[in-house]
Amino acid sequence: QVQLVESGGGLVQAGGSLRLSCVCSGRTFSIRAMGWFRQAPGKEREFVAAISGSGGSTYYADSVKARFTISRDNAKNTVYLQMNSLKPEDTAVYYCARRGDTTIVAGTESQAPRYAYWGQGTQVTVSS
Repeated sequence: QVQLVESGGGLVQAGGSLRLSCVCSGRTFSIRAMGWFRQAPGKEREFVAAISGSGGSTYYADSVKARFTISRDNAKNTVYLQMNSLKPEDTAVYYCARRGDTTIVAGTESQAPRYAYWGQGTQVTVSS
């Protein structure tokens, strides 16, 4: 049984930082690519960032590039999302997700159906 549990969300002022964590149960964490998505009220879920199983490849949405950093600690079965220079438009529920593959073919990182397991989400609110 694979379970994903996110934490680290909260309320922060614009320009501030937060670090989200996602702990993944299961013995195959280190060989599975992972990703973060977000969904704002009234909007569709959108891709934020992804990382390969080894951590050697990372991908970002243009809207967060240079502000957010995805990383992972396979010894702790945990993937992180460091979010800096937060903006009000970053306000959303952030979801961690696990893919069924190890490497990410460029161009597929944002395709939600490729992510087999999803967490419950953690709320991030950025005030102006």
